[in-house]
Amino acid sequence: MPKSDIEIAREAKMVHITEIADKVGIPHEHLNQYGHHKAKMDLDYLNSLSDREDGNLILVTAITPTPAGEGKTTTSVGLGDGLNRIGKNALICLREPSLGPCFGVKGGAAGGGYAQVVPMEDINLHFTGDFHAITSAHNLLSALIDNHIHWGNKLGIDERRVTWRRVLDMNDRALRKIVNSLGGTGNGYPREDGFDITVASEIMAIFCLATDLKDLERRLGNIVVGYGKDKQPIHARALEGVGSMVVLLKDAISPNLVQTLENNPCFIHGGPFANIAHGCNSVMATKAALKLADYVVTEAGFGADLGAEKFFDIKCRKAGLKPKAAVIVATIRALKMHGGVKKDDLGTENVQAVIDGATNLERHVKNVKGYGVPVVVAINRFITDTDAEIQAVRDVVGAYGVEAIEANHWSDGGAGTEELSHKVVELVEGGTAQFAPLYPDDMPLWDKMKTIATRIYGADDIVADQKVRNQFKRLEEQGCGHYPICVAKTQYSFSTDPNLKGAPSNHVVPIREVRLSNGAEFVVVVCGDIMTMPGLPRVPSANHIHLNDEGLIEGLF
Repeated sequence: MPKSDIEIAREAKMVHITEIADKVGIPHEHLNQYGHHKAKMDLDYLNSLSDREDGNLILVTAITPTPAGEGKTTTSVGLGDGLNRIGKNALICLREPSLGPCFGVKGGAAGGGYAQVVPMEDINLHFTGDFHAITSAHNLLSALIDNHIHWGNKLGIDERRVTWRRVLDMNDRALRKIVNSLGGTGNGYPREDGFDITVASEIMAIFCLATDLKDLERRLGNIVVGYGKDKQPIHARALEGVGSMVVLLKDAISPNLVQTLENNPCFIHGGPFANIAHGCNSVMATKAALKLADYVVTEAGFGADLGAEKFFDIKCRKAGLKPKAAVIVATIRALKMHGGVKKDDLGTENVQAVIDGATNLERHVKNVKGYGVPVVVAINRFITDTDAEIQAVRDVVGAYGVEAIEANHWSDGGAGTEELSHKVVELVEGGTAQFAPLYPDDMPLWDKMKTIATRIYGADDIVADQKVRNQFKRLEEQGCGHYPICVAKTQYSFSTDPNLKGAPSNHVVPIREVRLSNGAEFVVVVCGDIMTMPGLPRVPSANHIHLNDEGLIEGLF
């Protein structure tokens, strides 16, 4: 019986974090160590790297996710190990996991099998406290809003138009809609409120897009917390608490350094949800990695229609990043599900279902190539996959001039991605990348959204009622028309219907509402039903997590 992820991680021969720092030339005096195996790189050293040339940025994305799993993080780790194994100086950049899903249904987010980052239990739990700092900074602003209203409301905030909710890094459906300030006049003015999960916080998005502390402070000050009775926006800076928020975030903003099972360096920093926010690790970690390594492997959340699109159109656009290649992860199991096979039947060979489901992969390949980025497909192989099924995928993508390479990193670590690593190097050294975002900054917001829907999702059009159309118009009048679009929609389909698998076309994307993330500097367009505070399942993972007699955590994975 194969070993579990946690068993493999516990057998890992981790080296001291200073040895990992040595591999990318970070002096020990610029490490703030959190025990023997975790550290933060201080900002002074990060700033000193600005004159160095950048390495090559590689994006790992995936097909539309299914319950069968794709293994995007696992592939990112395996590719980083593979690149180092073939003699390249490579560094991996990942997002931090959220506590909510860990205690709900998802489990860990540090890779799997022999392609993991460690110490995985720390990474999946409190880690270095970054998410706690973000939660505290967000809720400080929430407290300042209600305190300002209580003490006279000099800014004239309309209690009915406060848009800044509270956050908690835990799944708790009971907090989605609440009424606060009950219990008498001493507790403030009662109003409707609610909680989002921390990874859906605008501060999380700001945290991951800020380039330094000054930029962080500027963005925090630009947050729109609500509107006055004159319907004019009220900014966070008017509440005079931005300095305190920066103080809470000053240590968290430094990238976290850990290691893979093969003792290669990895930055894990930030973690915005990809079906709500932009789903990428921090700009500061990515930029630091590009100064320290020749190859930087990073991932973007969910399928390429969400994660890669936002990586290209938001993160790369705002940070001036130019990716040199992209890896699209696919599994035979997931392709079968897109081809109509039920989960219980995935172990049976079905070449036709693979071919039918590969329409999903085809669209993702075309979309990513449309950004001017060369592509390779990584087939994350499972033991039930057959050679005929693997060949079917190769034939499908080969028709578009793209190679599909079998990857066995889950079972073999970096050795299982050597062929993939050589192909990535070939794509990079080929010099064919000509990255360009999907749309220009000066395109009207409505047209930006329509461009994403028609060119990325395969839709015929977008629709919205007049109220939503007026929101687009008002945002442009407020000077936000140059912002990119951040689509909030289901991750399970190119459409807004999670049950439409494969590559649906001729559908229409309905826009439910528009939200301004002024500090993050993007416009969130909500399509369909999107939950910003998840709930726990009937039997959550939390029911099975405990410390055993040896003091080890059981049930987390």
